[in-house]
Amino acid sequence: QVQLVESGGGSVQAGDSLRLSCAVSGRTLSSYVMGWFRQAPGKEREFVAAIRWSGGSTVYADSAKGRFTISRDNAKNTVYLQMNSLKPEDTAGYYCAARNGYRTDLPFEYWGQGTQVTVSS
Repeated sequence: QVQLVESGGGSVQAGDSLRLSCAVSGRTLSSYVMGWFRQAPGKEREFVAAIRWSGGSTVYADSAKGRFTISRDNAKNTVYLQMNSLKPEDTAGYYCAARNGYRTDLPFEYWGQGTQVTVSS
């Protein structure tokens, strides 16, 4: 069982940066994968980035490579999404998610409430 709480969203100008945080609680996290997804109005939910809690290996969507960085802090039980060079097309609700296991066909079974990111031109 995992509980997720996102924070750090806001309204910014194109080219600015934001750092999203996801506070994680649970009995054990060593076998979990943490992910960030986003969903804009009228669009499907989109994968952004993921990280293994143990070891910290990462994977990114093409749209995020070179601009976004996912990381985690074991001491704070928090996963981050650092977003640089933001573009208007990054505007979306951003959601933290978690799954137990490394298999890519497993669903992200736990979800936070989301935090809104709005990027204006």
